[in-house]
Amino acid sequence: MRPRLLRASLAALLAAGGLITAQSGSAGAAENPYERGPEPTVSSIEAPRGHYAVSEARVSSLGVTGFGGGTIYYPTSTADGTFGAVAISPGFTATQSTISWLGPRLASQGFVVFTIDTLTTVDQPASRGAQLLAALDYLTQRSAVRGRIDSSRLGVMGHSMGGGGSLEAAKSRPALQAAIPLTGWNLDKTWPELRTPTLVVGADGDTVAPVSSHSEPFYESLPGSLDKAYLELNGASHFTPNTSNTTIAKYSVSWLKRFIDNDVRYEKFLCPLPRPSTTIEEYRGNCPHTS
Repeated sequence: MRPRLLRASLAALLAAGGLITAQSGSAGAAENPYERGPEPTVSSIEAPRGHYAVSEARVSSLGVTGFGGGTIYYPTSTADGTFGAVAISPGFTATQSTISWLGPRLASQGFVVFTIDTLTTVDQPASRGAQLLAALDYLTQRSAVRGRIDSSRLGVMGHSMGGGGSLEAAKSRPALQAAIPLTGWNLDKTWPELRTPTLVVGADGDTVAPVSSHSEPFYESLPGSLDKAYLELNGASHFTPNTSNTTIAKYSVSWLKRFIDNDVRYEKFLCPLPRPSTTIEEYRGNCPHTS
């Protein structure tokens, strides 16, 4: 009887241990159910592609309203559940091809990304902001990949007037989780009403939207209580965001992960504040982040 009792006791202890382990794992997952992908490293966020294989789908302008169609990039696998989503607008006179590099780069890190065309190439920032929101609504409500998206975890990005449009979108829809204007242009310089964590990206050599009259006042006007940052690229121009750029990708991925996915594993790339370097002219922000 004793060996049998011993085996029974050991089995009970192992079962209890397994239960405790399972409960601990569940508790860890419950702390942040939106965490996606492996532990991030500098190499992983600087890499041209992340953890996820990516598929894409074209969206014709004929099948949508409120914006000009575009391309959806999304993680091919559904094993990890739903993902946050980001809509990205091009700039004045430009098409989605000028921002297309961001599609697979961000999607491979665990986002559904929609690079859009605008209704006309000369649409102003307010219109581009409305179009970004229309694109997000299409993405989450009507698109073929809507089941892959958590509609509570959305963000916007844009270049030039599209960057100005991302500020307009965040102003109109405070529930957005992240905004990233890339060398943004907007006649409105003050954004004290924004409630969306915002990373403003400027370029030291920008002569179209000089940082002194665009990105810097955008950033400085954001509420002091808001999670915000200002990244000024070194040796860059207004059009630097139109081609693959590791610094833009690195901090965009970190910002989107931190605020759309609430993934604090990426906080280490944003705080303490990055120091000036061969690619960073200046970086400002409030640390630690609180959202």
